Amino acid sequence: MHTAAEYHLAKACPLMRRLIKTHGPCALEVNPRQPWEALVCAVAHQQLNGKAADSILRRFRALFGGKKFPTPAAVLATPEDDIRASGFSRGKIASIRDIAEKTVTGVVPARAAALKLSDGELIERLVALRGVGPWTVEMLLIFTLGRTDVFPSDDFGVRNGYRIAMKLPDMPKPRDLRDVAARWAPHRTLAAWYLWRAADNGDGAARPMP
Repeated sequence: MHTAAEYHLAKACPLMRRLIKTHGPCALEVNPRQPWEALVCAVAHQQLNGKAADSILRRFRALFGGKKFPTPAAVLATPEDDIRASGFSRGKIASIRDIAEKTVTGVVPARAAALKLSDGELIERLVALRGVGPWTVEMLLIFTLGRTDVFPSDDFGVRNGYRIAMKLPDMPKPRDLRDVAARWAPHRTLAAWYLWRAADNGDGAARPMP
């Protein structure tokens, strides 16, 4: 069954109407984990395919018993070489340690506190972390906090999905895509999900791993 948001997009935009008809109801899943965990997982997936990143994360968790995701304090107390053995590069370890330190000091909020902050406040606060850019925060907003009006215009899958759906010869520029996405507010997360599906259907460009 389609939601009110899907009906809104379908009524507002012929492209969205076509994608919703093709791909059916949105199946976006939100993982209600702590921002600390989400950011570390995002760093793990940077520049790696999903299977390789998941393998590294499994070994990383195994360092701390494997059942629960390690706490920031536990990571900070662990020698770098031990973390390196799980497969993280030294650059990613530096990012993870910075995220851990900023979580301990409260710069990275706990989930309950993050839910009370606006998208803009979270982006401004978290992009200051080492190895964390706007895209990483947008993935946290979408897949961890369940925000409904986030549009990651720099995302390759979103851009490629729009190119495929509109049969464009070239990739749209993020700036131009942001202008197009204005008509999809306040459901731009949903619109992004359908563009990811268009990319999946067109050439196998998968949804990003948050």
